[in-house]
Amino acid sequence: MQLIDVTDESFRELYKNNDIIVLDFWAIWCGPCHQFAPIFESVAKQYPDIVFGKVETENNLELSKYFTVMSIPTILIIREGLELFRHSGVLGEDELVNVIEQVKSADMNEVNRQIEAEENQS
Repeated sequence: MQLIDVTDESFRELYKNNDIIVLDFWAIWCGPCHQFAPIFESVAKQYPDIVFGKVETENNLELSKYFTVMSIPTILIIREGLELFRHSGVLGEDELVNVIEQVKSADMNEVNRQIEAEENQS
């Protein structure tokens, strides 16, 4: 799938209709965001089956607030509605590919069992 701009309005539909979503929260004035952009675009081309979205934080305050984005760039990876990865700062291409491969190969039944066990301990 191509790289898309994600907005406060479009996120819900993406969230409901896609297994894995990789989000890059960024801002126009952010130097590290511009440094990370070609890495994000390169990795997106390697995974046509995954949604890669860019969230411009200043124009999409609701999403930034919902995900408690405190610094940028922030990369989030969501699978089956669960946030499985979050990183603030620039990632290298190999690092991002490695994380995506881990998310893709995660046993979601086991992930859900672990979440349930943690919730039951609270």
